[in-house]
Amino acid sequence: MKTGLARISQLSKQNPDMKFNSIGHLIDVNLLKECHSKMEAKKAVGIDGVTKADYNDNLEQNLIELVERLKNKSYRPKPARKVEIPKDNGSTRPLSIYSYEDKLVQEALRRTIESVFEPHFYENMWGFRPKRGCHGAIRKLNNIIEGQKVNYILDADIKGFFTNLNHDWIITFIKSKITDPNIIRLIKKMLKAGILAEGGFEMTDFGAGQGSCCSPVIANVYMHYVLIWWFIEKIKPMTRGYCDLVVYADDFVCCFQYEEEAKLVYELLKRRLKCFGLELEENKSRLIYFGRFAKTNLSKSRIKPETFDFLGFTHYCSTSRNGKFRVKHKTSNKKFRKKCKQMNIRIRDMRFQKKKIIIDKINQILIGYYHYYGITDNYSCIDKFHNRVIRLLFFWFNRRSQRKSYTWEGFNDFLKVFPIAQPRIYVNLYG
Repeated sequence: MKTGLARISQLSKQNPDMKFNSIGHLIDVNLLKECHSKMEAKKAVGIDGVTKADYNDNLEQNLIELVERLKNKSYRPKPARKVEIPKDNGSTRPLSIYSYEDKLVQEALRRTIESVFEPHFYENMWGFRPKRGCHGAIRKLNNIIEGQKVNYILDADIKGFFTNLNHDWIITFIKSKITDPNIIRLIKKMLKAGILAEGGFEMTDFGAGQGSCCSPVIANVYMHYVLIWWFIEKIKPMTRGYCDLVVYADDFVCCFQYEEEAKLVYELLKRRLKCFGLELEENKSRLIYFGRFAKTNLSKSRIKPETFDFLGFTHYCSTSRNGKFRVKHKTSNKKFRKKCKQMNIRIRDMRFQKKKIIIDKINQILIGYYHYYGITDNYSCIDKFHNRVIRLLFFWFNRRSQRKSYTWEGFNDFLKVFPIAQPRIYVNLYG
């Protein structure tokens, strides 16, 4: 089935104006079986309580029946189970948990949509795309600010992006490349499936549920037409100075040479988003003076240029060892505090387990943390986190009983037997 999707992707790339009116047949038993093999077994279950293992017990027959329902149009996705995930600011983010069979259909649908649209996405988009990720987005942003005439940064945040996506616009955007009625019908059913929350059943007239396998590619299609295409094809030709942008899902940073053009685009962007049911989070969106000239000009007044946060990092103006301008990065204070709080709770809850089990689990978390935050210039921050974890371990290990278990000297001896993963830079932004 990879061959079928690969062929669709090739045709889409070779024929930019081509519309696909018969690709629903690609969602067959083979593709669904492949999607099943890639599904994580430990994911939360939907309202029917069916797990991957349950579905696997009679996999072949289950898939044959599912494909038959897709063909005769009797397939009906079940409502998602809604849970609230705490955010850094004290509010919550709604997460939709779908039934296992619906996840399979969503994943097959995601692959099909992606095969058509991926060849048309711009290089500026880095989120939820093959062989792309956060570090690539940061590297690209670095290259733009350090290598181009960038003096102003528009640090923008879209308010409730996933929950405010307009269904009519989603379908319109999808239809620009896919006109197969079977695919369109599936997308509509998925979007309108509804949610089961504590208050009962809720209709989903807007948004694409976070937790859906299909939401990332739908978000990319939406951002492609609403923001990226507009910026590159309409905004860039009308500016006399340099401008560019880097986008990761609904997070984006725009770079400008001239202040007046940055301010104009900022206002036009607000209007553009409003046309498609979106708006900027005003208290999180701002235009700042940033870049090599900002650092040079402000240093004369002994003022530091402002900083901005993007993808969990605070980006700030600095210099290299030989005195050349550099954009450097450190873990944002908000993300650092959040992770420290999570580690404190995690160690507290594990404190009565065997010490080796605790250390092994902590090392898994630390290595994952280093892989993300261990980028060029950020060693001091990941080392700070490493030291914080050691202090938390010392604190909670001394709460395993009513008497103190360790002095610092004794605890350091313990760490020689059960060492904590050391901080390390995994990502070289200049490599």
